Amino acid sequence: MDRWVGKVALVTGASVGIGNSIARKLAEHGIKVVACARNKQQLDELAAAVNGKGEIFPYQCDVKDEKQIIGMFDFIRNKFGTIHVCVNNAGLGHQAQILSGSTEEWREMFDVNVIGLCIGCRESVKLMRESGVDDGHVININSMSGHRILGLPLYSATKFAVTALSEGLRKELNEAKTHIRCTSISPGLVETQFAPRLNKDTTGEKDYYSSIKCLQAEDIADAVLFALQAPSHVDVNEIMIRPTEQSF
Repeated sequence: MDRWVGKVALVTGASVGIGNSIARKLAEHGIKVVACARNKQQLDELAAAVNGKGEIFPYQCDVKDEKQIIGMFDFIRNKFGTIHVCVNNAGLGHQAQILSGSTEEWREMFDVNVIGLCIGCRESVKLMRESGVDDGHVININSMSGHRILGLPLYSATKFAVTALSEGLRKELNEAKTHIRCTSISPGLVETQFAPRLNKDTTGEKDYYSSIKCLQAEDIADAVLFALQAPSHVDVNEIMIRPTEQSF
């Protein structure tokens, strides 16, 4: 990770869970991390916990709103002049089905999981190229639901899109003769707030993860480090990571 020390990274959805862990680990390795999320208080708590051992720059942003995303990249451009790593982690799921789901919930999933991610890819590569960064890295946090369909077809549709978009970005970067790399990381069951939020459970009483030993957020952060540590001629395109006991 030595070549990334002092470089600039953006992590979306950094307030909790996987994004929070990724932001912490990148900062601990000497990377200046712009941590983005809607919840400013949680971002400030992250910065307070890390700063002194690393550098976290909290930035409140809702990735459903293109103007807010553009404003965030303007902040990065004005403060640092460039970006080297973009981790598109922000994502959400609803139980909305095809025959009975609400259009509003469908739209929110696509706005966050697909359109917001696309804007992050476009704007990060744009800033890399205009500032002369030819060895940057875009990392999209995908899902095993982007490779097979279980009980959430609309959520899976957004993640199948991430699979296609990540490969499409890789090809566009190659055609543009850059050395900017793209990695899609697809976790299986990770013990985070995803399941309670999916089920709109605010009680905190139900255990959604006790059936098997699930992945932890730190495991996905380690996968990000693995992709970043690959030699410059090695492009780690896809990482699938599941609990050993997960059968699906």
